[in-house]
Amino acid sequence: MLVDEVKITVRSGDGGDGLVAFRRERYMPMGGPAGGDGGRGGDIILKVSSSLNTLYTFKRNSQYRAVEGGRGGPSNRTGADADDIILFVPPGTIVRDADTGMLLADLVHEDDTVIVAKGGRGGRGNSRFANSANRAPRIAEKGAPGEDRALKLELKLIADIGIVGLPNAGKSTLLSVVSNAKPKIADYPFTTLQPNLGMVVFDDQDLVFADIPGLIEGAHMGIGLGHAFLRHIQRTRLLVHILNGANEDPLADYNQINSELALYDDKLGQKPQIVVFNKMDLPEAQERFEDVKTALKERGVEITAISAVTRQNIEPLVQRIFLEMSEMPEEAVELTNEAPLYQLTDNEPVFTIERDDDGAFVVKGKRIERAASMTYWDYPEAVQRFQKILEVLGITSALKKQGVQVGDTVFIGEHELEWGE
Repeated sequence: MLVDEVKITVRSGDGGDGLVAFRRERYMPMGGPAGGDGGRGGDIILKVSSSLNTLYTFKRNSQYRAVEGGRGGPSNRTGADADDIILFVPPGTIVRDADTGMLLADLVHEDDTVIVAKGGRGGRGNSRFANSANRAPRIAEKGAPGEDRALKLELKLIADIGIVGLPNAGKSTLLSVVSNAKPKIADYPFTTLQPNLGMVVFDDQDLVFADIPGLIEGAHMGIGLGHAFLRHIQRTRLLVHILNGANEDPLADYNQINSELALYDDKLGQKPQIVVFNKMDLPEAQERFEDVKTALKERGVEITAISAVTRQNIEPLVQRIFLEMSEMPEEAVELTNEAPLYQLTDNEPVFTIERDDDGAFVVKGKRIERAASMTYWDYPEAVQRFQKILEVLGITSALKKQGVQVGDTVFIGEHELEWGE
């Protein structure tokens, strides 16, 4: 079971108390101060272990507390430092303060560590307070308290290949036939409700594939757990984009997924893709394939036809994936930014609408301008997709409230459009 988001509370250990003591030896009955310092309280540390690929452990236990440091002893003996608590997390774990949302760490590589709650300092014993004016101080410090913290852990899977597509496109079936993964498979949408990982081996090489649950319209805005799914493919190097050949308009499906990827993250929309036309065992898919192939070829996109169920052309597809990966330059895993691209600040509007001197409507906004720049205006399904985005973002209703009429000019980014019903 993949658990990719949890909240936990941690408390580091209090520092040990310092001691008030004096030397009382046989020949020094009135010796000086000799109280030792307390020991340091235990830290709470998160550390990456590549043997993990889920945050499931934290579902069973969400509260962690380190022990306090030892008390200072006589004869200036320092109390023992408490043991730290090390919590192991999978690679790709993002650590945030649960109260503020502030990014604390992005743990990617094996043995990456972060102290999320530092143990309290040990209190000083009375020998630390001796001076020329007070040679026998009767004062010491208690240990400093530990830190209480609520944390939110988010997992971004670190996989080489991300398999994307609409619900029921055949992503889980493909993963099951090329790897050792055993995802739940059924002929209805949303079978997969969490990402699945599988290891694929070819010619003594291996790659990790991630089957990302089906994306739906508005996923970049969080609709249908969109954010939870999309973040898992940000760190993949190559996308395998599955088209459902049984759907009425696979080309519109292709446009929809690419729009959702780019609206969530510019770089995600630019990742290299291998486009796969699935379900070639079905007559309706065979009838549509040539038209889809021709349309995508005009855009410079090469498409591979397969049937994941009958394993038709699976081996050539795997060969192509490994070949393209071998030709791609090695790249470091990109760490999460302080402000993820899909989040808006409190003062940043989704869009604005103004009128220019000629009475035209000017729509401005990062999301909608990016969507406009990605739309293939010579394809009717792409235009329909853009119209749906206008509706989802509330731009259509906003323009109507401002009196837009059929035939009016609407500028969105660099595009001049004519309004129509």
